[in-house]
Amino acid sequence: MGQLTGPLTGPRRVTVLGSTGSVGVSTLDLLERASAHGSAKVDVVALTGGRNVALLAEQALKWRPEIAVVADDSLLEELGERLKGSGVAVAAGSAAVREAAAMDADWVMSSIVGAAGLAPTLAAARTGAIIALANKESLVCAGPVLLETARQAGGMVIPVDSEHSAIFQVLQPDLLHRVARLILTASGGPFRQWSKAQMKAATVEQAVAHPNWSMGAKISIDSATMMNKGLEMIEAAYLFGVGSERIDVVIHPQSIVHSLVEYQDGSTLAQLGGADMRVPIACAYAWPERLPWPAPPFSLAAAGTLTFEAPDEERFPALAIARSAMIAGRGAPGAMSAANEIAVAAFLDRRIGFLDIAAAVSETLERMDAAGDLGAGANGDALESAMNIDRSARRIAAKVLADVVPSN
Repeated sequence: MGQLTGPLTGPRRVTVLGSTGSVGVSTLDLLERASAHGSAKVDVVALTGGRNVALLAEQALKWRPEIAVVADDSLLEELGERLKGSGVAVAAGSAAVREAAAMDADWVMSSIVGAAGLAPTLAAARTGAIIALANKESLVCAGPVLLETARQAGGMVIPVDSEHSAIFQVLQPDLLHRVARLILTASGGPFRQWSKAQMKAATVEQAVAHPNWSMGAKISIDSATMMNKGLEMIEAAYLFGVGSERIDVVIHPQSIVHSLVEYQDGSTLAQLGGADMRVPIACAYAWPERLPWPAPPFSLAAAGTLTFEAPDEERFPALAIARSAMIAGRGAPGAMSAANEIAVAAFLDRRIGFLDIAAAVSETLERMDAAGDLGAGANGDALESAMNIDRSARRIAAKVLADVVPSN
């Protein structure tokens, strides 16, 4: 399909991958508000969800997409019953999610959590749609391939993470060679001021209680370990074509400054706003225009003091692990991401302690490197290579959790 004649011209065909997650819910909320405001006309093509059939059916009844897809095969019958007589087609399974992603749409929100989002995102990119990207793993595991696939198809990838959206908005592409640093801000998560001894005893409930943002469990844990910032460093390197030596992280507890671009002339530009994912989603939806919608007002005076501090990589080793993976390249970033998924799931299941997450990821990478597995599948199909690395890392991470990481 061809490029849009204008970002806000006429009805826009929209697909939301991961519509029942926090970003998917925010996306549909934004589109509903913008539609009511008269600034957006939306035809929803497809909605896909993981296991929350009740919410997926509710969304489908409201938006009347051509198809609603639940990733879990076992829930197809329930979804069909809930949407019986609605005229909305139903499907289930990973293949059905990919098929929905490949449907004719102008704009696709990619917000499926984890490596499961890679194949659907690539499928959407091949159509030439604008990809609003909230799935970190798609870039971490196959960033160059995804970006090139979108470019060749006539589309583009616009980041939705607040940090990358901030950089996207203030970076002058023709002055990339004059950029001194990209500076990603991090809230520091719920354990910013905790000692390692305190974190060792941290509960799941404490770890998912992010001080500023409302997010899903996995992303919240990544914020608590600061692995999310490690993944974002790798994303930034791919998205903006900047080497690891020009990417830094600074702790900013208020989450008002979403990221900064420092130029060689001493100027540092930043994007500011409240902790509301609908803002970067609105940017991605309307770019290069701006979407008028009833956005919550933002006041610097009300925000008060803004503070910044250097990250403590001794207490939060995930940052150093991610930087090493970014420098190593090959399959290291994808392996790190996969191992982290396994470790986070184990923590959420209360099988390991909080500090064991980063330890498990580090040990997985060490074992894979020693075995020469980080280059596995480096030749041939990019998606297959990425998935080979992913499967290998998950298998080894499971062994690490069983053999090395102490149970609590």
